[in-house]
Amino acid sequence: MNNETGTFGFRLTTPDQLALCNLFAIGRDYIKDPHYRWDGLIRTDGPLLLFQYTLDGEGIFETDKETYRIKTGQAFMTEIPGNHRYYFPKGGTHWSFVFVLIRPSLILPNWEEAKKHLGETPTLPSSSRPIRLLQRMWEEAQAGRIKEPYSASSYVYQFISELCRFAFTSDDDRNEWPQKVNEAVVYIDSHYENMISLDQLADKLDLSKYHLLRVFSKTVGMSPNHYLNQVRIKAAMRLLRETEWSIERIAEQVGYSGGSYFIKWFRKITGETPGNFRIGVNYNHVYLD
Repeated sequence: MNNETGTFGFRLTTPDQLALCNLFAIGRDYIKDPHYRWDGLIRTDGPLLLFQYTLDGEGIFETDKETYRIKTGQAFMTEIPGNHRYYFPKGGTHWSFVFVLIRPSLILPNWEEAKKHLGETPTLPSSSRPIRLLQRMWEEAQAGRIKEPYSASSYVYQFISELCRFAFTSDDDRNEWPQKVNEAVVYIDSHYENMISLDQLADKLDLSKYHLLRVFSKTVGMSPNHYLNQVRIKAAMRLLRETEWSIERIAEQVGYSGGSYFIKWFRKITGETPGNFRIGVNYNHVYLD
């Protein structure tokens, strides 16, 4: 792993008449200091969008609702200012990460689409297009090759577009997946209403669960369990839009044994509760594929 670090800020003058995305900063860091901590409620450099991806080690991302350990291969997506904190955990060994800060002007709807489907703490392979592009952006900044607003805007737009592309993986991409991964995805898509364990899925595919977990996560960018929950939540979103069923009934319909676990996953993936989502549908502000 490349251990070079550095943060590069951009204060590029954008012509008023042009619609350009705004790159605020990009950096790569290696943290061992227990005092490393950022609080989204007291920062004064917003409004900003932050994407931070763990290369190695782990850190903590905390909101008013959840606390997440952001491990290797996982990112968090958040807005500044906001009710969140991220910091180096007590007793941790290190946290190596790459991050980008973007002004929300022009790009916010695309960001929200990606976040809606990936969740606020997505898992992405280091070989995925968004992460490869993020690393290249840092290398270009380090080399001093991002000097004017046009190239900066292009990188921002490409990065957010790659996140959206990753969130909405096309069938063409799936054709290149290993056969067993495709079989796993098809099985989950067809049986998500039932309680599917990793052991059940591995037995169905005649694989060890450890091999299935490794190859599925590397290919799809998330664990089988996370993919299963995404499928269930997408089904629940449709039922919330199209029916007046209770939250408990919808939870059972899509495969959850209880409403509380369903609500937890719904909030993790969409950033809001099922009740708030149902209210928001009336104002047409939520995208359903």
